[in-house]
Amino acid sequence: MTSEPSAPVATSSPPASLSPSSLTQFSPSKNARRVRCVITLATCLLLLLLDLSRPVLLQHFDENIRDAFLRKLADSSPENRVLVVNIDDESLRQLGDWPWPRSRIADLVEILVMDYQARAVGLDIVFPEARDKAGDNRLAMLAQHGPLALAQVFDFAPRVPRLFQGELAPPSLEAGEMPGVAAYGYIANHPKLSEQARCVGNIGYVPASDGVLRHTPLFAAYDGKEYPQFALALAYCAVVSGAFPKLPQPQANGQWRIPFRYATDAYTVIPASEVLALTAPHSLIEGRYIIIGSSSLGLGDRVSTPLNPLVSGVFVHAQSVSALLDRAEREDSPFARHGRALLLAYAALSIMFAAYGVTRLTAWSSILLLVGFSLLWLGLAFFGVACQLEHSIIVPLIGYFVLLLTIVPYEWWQTQQQNRRVLEMLSHYVARPVLDELIRQNQAYSLAPTLREITVLVADMESYTRLTSMLELEDAAQLTKNFLDCLTRPVLANGGTLDKYSGDGLVAFWGAPLTCDDQADKAVEAGEAILREIEHFNITLKAAGFPCVRARIGIESGSALVGDLGTPFRSTYTAVGDCINLASRLEAVAKDTAESLIIGPTAQAKLSRHTTQSLGEITLRGVSAPLLIHALSAPEARHKTGKIA
Repeated sequence: MTSEPSAPVATSSPPASLSPSSLTQFSPSKNARRVRCVITLATCLLLLLLDLSRPVLLQHFDENIRDAFLRKLADSSPENRVLVVNIDDESLRQLGDWPWPRSRIADLVEILVMDYQARAVGLDIVFPEARDKAGDNRLAMLAQHGPLALAQVFDFAPRVPRLFQGELAPPSLEAGEMPGVAAYGYIANHPKLSEQARCVGNIGYVPASDGVLRHTPLFAAYDGKEYPQFALALAYCAVVSGAFPKLPQPQANGQWRIPFRYATDAYTVIPASEVLALTAPHSLIEGRYIIIGSSSLGLGDRVSTPLNPLVSGVFVHAQSVSALLDRAEREDSPFARHGRALLLAYAALSIMFAAYGVTRLTAWSSILLLVGFSLLWLGLAFFGVACQLEHSIIVPLIGYFVLLLTIVPYEWWQTQQQNRRVLEMLSHYVARPVLDELIRQNQAYSLAPTLREITVLVADMESYTRLTSMLELEDAAQLTKNFLDCLTRPVLANGGTLDKYSGDGLVAFWGAPLTCDDQADKAVEAGEAILREIEHFNITLKAAGFPCVRARIGIESGSALVGDLGTPFRSTYTAVGDCINLASRLEAVAKDTAESLIIGPTAQAKLSRHTTQSLGEITLRGVSAPLLIHALSAPEARHKTGKIA
């Protein structure tokens, strides 16, 4: 049997149920892009504002994170350039209570300089009043001609009454362009020491709001003059000639962040009693910077630092001297010179990239992306702290958190809206149970074109043009709608996907968007149900005095490209493949047979619940081999013509 189709079905035409409003509904709208840009820009502006204003609360978080980094970075290997001579409780027990005679202090300094060949000695002690004349004279001579740095304390709090004790020594180091921190009072050494001392440094500081000592003024500004920090004065004492080689760069307010690079136990501590008894190892002192202080609870000051909750203040000076020596001995790395700019660039670019990436990812993936950027930033910030960069650690983290609270929920809402639109679109093609299953399986994005194995059903009304030409326009339209209802209900009831209406017929398929193992049987069952619907419809038509209609159905299986194959002007969920054309031609073959439902060879091979009979082979134009076609066998083949006698 040879047959030609009367009218091939055009698989690319849009479904009648889709309106032009469907166009570009699955592309990001301009409004959504505008909202994302506004969120990203607002986040960047917020971060810039926070970085410039540095609110106290953010500073507190920043400093706590930096302190944690410093504790991890602290080097415990011995610091062989700086040594602490401790006037400890044992020394006081052996040599007498404080205050010691000035001659004993002078002995301690002379022994360190002359016997142990210390590079420079710093006294973390202030002598505001003169005591024994001989001892004071010896200290004055050592301060004038030897490598001895004395201490004086500036008060940076505008208290009433102001502190004025002793006499300030003249500045021992020029501040140059560096800003000084304004001081309101002082405790200095008595005039004999202050007038002759060559190196005197400030040991006063401004504690942070949480009480932790992290910064110290490089220079204290008082009465039009600028006085150097104690560690600067001590380092300057060791310079034989010329200026101190390398001053650190303070912040804009004149405060210098102490790097705290070394753990407290990295510093060698020798009791003062051992030095005075000349029992201390010579190798531990020779060539080192010595700071004399006290850890005795009755004498020494206690401060909180990033490394220790409570430690003697002499170790802060030791850390400062080590930092100055590091700067003098080491060249800054390129990252140390340009690291702040690089970190700021990363923070800004990562915020923008995160905002862009969130639009391409699921909610959980977006959260993981932001967490990844946060961890990477913390790693870079850790490296920045190691390079002694001055930057905010918490501000970029706030940026990622803002994106988490704004753009991620917005993208989730956009996704829900898109899913709703996708489901609305699919609702024109599939039955509600199929739609519910799609939602259950979270396959709302199953519109992407994929190659699927499907079974296609093509149904049409025989002699549609002849029948409608005999009817009034309204009757012809109502006949068409009612006929399409008879075709559509069984398709959806059997889990089929409505591809398109083709005037007086339809194309449906099984196997997409949900997979269907018994797709051929489902298609045949839908075909049988269609023919039953037509039988009942014809009874109604005959009772109303209208001519009866016949439905022709072709079913075939095969591979097809299934998905949203529309254009930017209109979306359409459809299938494209040879099996669609073959099913259309099989539907046309029914015109020349008594069978209303024709099954192709591939669909026939998939049937498991239906008995069929062969109708022989047919040859179709464009198909190289003859096709063996089938129809349902009795008693299943109850529908021959679909007409009522």
